Amino acid sequence: MGKPTGFKEFARETPGKQPVEQRLGHYNEFVERYSDEQLNQQSARCMNCGVPFCHHGCPLGNVIPEFNDAVYKKEWKEAYDILSSTNNFPEFTGRICPAPCEAACVLGINQPAITIEEIEKHIIEIAFDKGFAKPKKPNLRSGKKVAVIGSGPAGLAAAAQLNYAGHQVTVFERDDAPGGLLRYGIPDFKLEKWVVDRRIKFMEEEGVAFRYLANVGVNVSINDLLREYNAIVLAGGSTTPRNLFIPGRELDGVHFAMDFLKQSNKRVAGKDPLANASIESNILNEDLFATGKNVVVIGGGDTGSDCVGTSNRQGASSVTQFELLPKPPADRNDFMPWPSYPMLLKTTTSHEEGASRQWAVATKAFIGDENGKLKALKIVDLEWAIKDGRPASFAEVAGSEREIPCELALLAMGFVHPQHVGFINDLGVALDERGNVKATEKEYQTNIAKIFAAGDMRRGQSLVVWAISEGRECACRVDEFLNNGTGTILESRDRMLQFA
Repeated sequence: MGKPTGFKEFARETPGKQPVEQRLGHYNEFVERYSDEQLNQQSARCMNCGVPFCHHGCPLGNVIPEFNDAVYKKEWKEAYDILSSTNNFPEFTGRICPAPCEAACVLGINQPAITIEEIEKHIIEIAFDKGFAKPKKPNLRSGKKVAVIGSGPAGLAAAAQLNYAGHQVTVFERDDAPGGLLRYGIPDFKLEKWVVDRRIKFMEEEGVAFRYLANVGVNVSINDLLREYNAIVLAGGSTTPRNLFIPGRELDGVHFAMDFLKQSNKRVAGKDPLANASIESNILNEDLFATGKNVVVIGGGDTGSDCVGTSNRQGASSVTQFELLPKPPADRNDFMPWPSYPMLLKTTTSHEEGASRQWAVATKAFIGDENGKLKALKIVDLEWAIKDGRPASFAEVAGSEREIPCELALLAMGFVHPQHVGFINDLGVALDERGNVKATEKEYQTNIAKIFAAGDMRRGQSLVVWAISEGRECACRVDEFLNNGTGTILESRDRMLQFA
């Protein structure tokens, strides 16, 4: 490595952030960039560890020690070439990935891990600043056409890789703009949309075509796609939210988190949040605001955290977040050994901005007023039995049942499977026991030969880095299918050998 003793000399340091009172006044990103010295020091912390377990932690197989070394030496073109060889969208993962690579970092055994995610973001932004990131058009076209349904990270990754292989790719998106949850799920204060737009323009210059307000199965016929295209990639995501079937669920004021976030993102973009409801078919036809309300977010994950940050920016009277499970530990224990991904207490920037976080709480009923509007929640504390370090079963704590005021309850409990109504039912593709499109991780091919599946639509709700990985690997299988078993795309893990 560039500085073998760097991990002894420099402590982990994350970039600065705007003060809470300042960033609550806008929806822009508020994490600052490293100074040149800070970036040099953070990359210098990467050890000559012999066996880089960060490769194991990263679903993409990013060649992390090598690009850290290039950053330390200020070889920006080399750093970009290494990073972009395995990751199509470092500007996304560098902002919103939970960084399983850092959990597997060898230095993390007894010190804070390398700031891999931040270094990754800096590499791609420096590459754009310096003009190293340039569109790459294929030299030859195969004459084969591929339709990609869904423009989230899995669909975009599959489209990019198949385009590089020379196939003509068209991406169909039911929303009015591309990106999937990158566009309308993740708030701008975590991922500004010019970042997405920049990448889409990049891909268009490389030859990928995009069609918007193109809801396959609604205003685009799946039979037309089957006739026109040589292969189809299903990458529509896991979009059916987990519901909470308790008394009062029908009350005005109980909504899914994604309905709330999508409307907020559209408003931030200057758009009518209720437009195109008949085409997109996933728009709630009612304005949702947290302003002046007691907001309760039910669910302790990232989507719930995004609801917290958005509610605070909209001027909620109070924000509370419930988690059914007990409070996680702050540090690894015997049941979460390195290099496994630990289920630790996570305090996001949204939590820093203000929220009452409560663990081991169950919601028993939504309570309404005489007009059918939500006014309170009936909740109860839970006592969990722990087995092998994991919550195993729970019982209600006697005498803990109570009511709390609430005018807006947001259900952020995850997603169960892709939407079946529409092209999935029309196609008749096989589904697995969880309701996802059935296709093996090795082949990505459904029971219909020319149809493939990738991302959350295949594996279930997961991380953006897994979606990109799935899109890339699915593209390999589609390319082999189109070339009668002889593919031209290297898989991510094979790419690692070029730089190891």
